Amino acid sequence: MIWKPNVTVAAIVEQEGKFLLVEETVSPGTTMLLNQPAGHLEAGESLVQAVVRETLEETGYTFSPAWLIGIYHWHSSENDTTYLRFAFSGDVTDFDSDFVREACIVNVGWFDLPQIEASTMRHRSPLVKQCVQDFHAGKRYPIEILTHYN
Repeated sequence: MIWKPNVTVAAIVEQEGKFLLVEETVSPGTTMLLNQPAGHLEAGESLVQAVVRETLEETGYTFSPAWLIGIYHWHSSENDTTYLRFAFSGDVTDFDSDFVREACIVNVGWFDLPQIEASTMRHRSPLVKQCVQDFHAGKRYPIEILTHYN
């Protein structure tokens, strides 16, 4: 059997001290979890294209990535899956209020640090909090360090 990690992307968007998060259901009948707009890299797309697509699909916002915040390796014992997450920061520009979000996204909102800290038990993964902490610590890497060959 061939082992490989699940490659994911996440958008860390901060405006006026609040972070863009989604409330999502992972499976029917489960508790809503908080996450950054995030998802899996699809075949043929770059990491930057993936984070722009995922942000739009989950929030209706157009995301313009400016920095790579970090690359995170995490193993979920709950589903025995290893994730390799590329987290980007940047700005959101346009918002399409009529955009039909993915069915698993229940709500989109802006959360300040105390709200994020208070809701740790509802985070989709420990990476939600870690990415916000790294953003606040000033971690910023040029996205040009990523190379995508078609």
